[in-house]
Amino acid sequence: MLFNSLEYLIFLPIVVVLYFTISVKWRWLLLLVASYFFYMCWKAEYVVLIAFTTLVDYFVALKIGREPLKKKKKRYLILSLLVNLGMLAGFKYLNFFADSINMLFGEMGAEQPFSLFHILLPVGISFYIFQSLSYTIDVYRGYKKPETHLGKFALYVSFFPQLVAGPIERSTSLLPQIHKPLPFDQERLVSGIKLMLWGFFKKLVIADRLGMFVSYVYENPEQHNGLPVILATMLFAFQLYCDFSGYTDIARGSARLMGYDLMINFNRPLIARSLRDFWNRWHISLTTWFRDYVLYSMPYIREKKIINRKIYRNLIISFLLMGLWHGAAWTFILFGIFHGIMLVVESVTEKPLAPVYDRLGINRFPKVKAGIGIFYTFSLLTLSLFFFRANTLSDACLLLSRAFDFSNTGESLRFMLKNNELTFGILMIIALLVTEQYHAKHNLILKIASKPIFIRWSVYAGFIFFILLFGVLHQQKFIYFQF
Repeated sequence: MLFNSLEYLIFLPIVVVLYFTISVKWRWLLLLVASYFFYMCWKAEYVVLIAFTTLVDYFVALKIGREPLKKKKKRYLILSLLVNLGMLAGFKYLNFFADSINMLFGEMGAEQPFSLFHILLPVGISFYIFQSLSYTIDVYRGYKKPETHLGKFALYVSFFPQLVAGPIERSTSLLPQIHKPLPFDQERLVSGIKLMLWGFFKKLVIADRLGMFVSYVYENPEQHNGLPVILATMLFAFQLYCDFSGYTDIARGSARLMGYDLMINFNRPLIARSLRDFWNRWHISLTTWFRDYVLYSMPYIREKKIINRKIYRNLIISFLLMGLWHGAAWTFILFGIFHGIMLVVESVTEKPLAPVYDRLGINRFPKVKAGIGIFYTFSLLTLSLFFFRANTLSDACLLLSRAFDFSNTGESLRFMLKNNELTFGILMIIALLVTEQYHAKHNLILKIASKPIFIRWSVYAGFIFFILLFGVLHQQKFIYFQF
């Protein structure tokens, strides 16, 4: 069931009405049934995987909580890691590694040793496994006491607004809300609807419109060169942002209708002034997950005397794994390695570049410095997205090689200028950036809320009409559903 579907727009109000109608005591059960139903609308039998993950981590956490010896606690944690990561590897990475080994053997002229399995990747498996794993790790570290209520823990793992594409919630945040649900609040209800509308605008009006041009180029890499390739890759950055942050807004808005607060997952990442700043703003629930459970788990973090080479090595490893998390393909691995290496380069050159900026006088002009940082960051992001968006590694290399071939620039310009959907999409990007900047400074929601009721409702009705009129309404899947 997609958020941008009529089924969801029927399903959600029914759940919300029932939620505030029944006794508080049974609200967790309603949401659990609704969450499992929501997932089963995609492929019913795969709900067994969520149930299996839930049962394993529920009982593992109870064992960890009761065991006084840290050595035995670690054994149960390892069991949770093996089961969850093993299941993730089996469904998501088994064919990738088998295919890679087969290719290697083929290059050597040897017989390919492995057969490939045609298994459909379960939607959201990367998200709910990471969410469940964070719980067992937190229990092991003593940050969270084991949850004794199996049903409420099952709801934590499967909560439908964020089940298939996050945000990846921590048990320390979501479980307390499940235990103490809030009463009906009209302001929260209206706020949730507004947030959902903003998400629908980003998804339907911008992301899906840009996606038509991006797909036109990336699905036919041998037919394009020069400006269309560069523009398609730049626009993919905005498509990806609007698609994923739009999903997150709808998820957070859906949860807010029932009184639940999900974490903010994006903070205007496309105005980041460095890659480090970008990753502090982009997919925050994932980057903080890797920071807390991967990077901070590596040995150097606990040492007082830190060797820089170890820090940089571990940073690159973390981003390599983050790239692999996005998909079982060499393109995603290279995407992750690229960002890891460039973050190391940023760290190494930060101090040496400071006096250069002073000598050039750039530090005296903060807006100029900010502009340089944004241009630099967006350029590196765009370069990395050649790998993120391409269907294969060979397609990525082909598009990179053709991106700087401007032999038919005039024809390309005429083609793009005649594309009204492309022009409108670019105008919507500008409108989005201006609106986000204004909201960050003045809180647009409060500005509108302070106006008379006629003006307020005229704005809301006009915005809904605009989405229905200019949105791409043929149910395009969210990009991160495939991860």
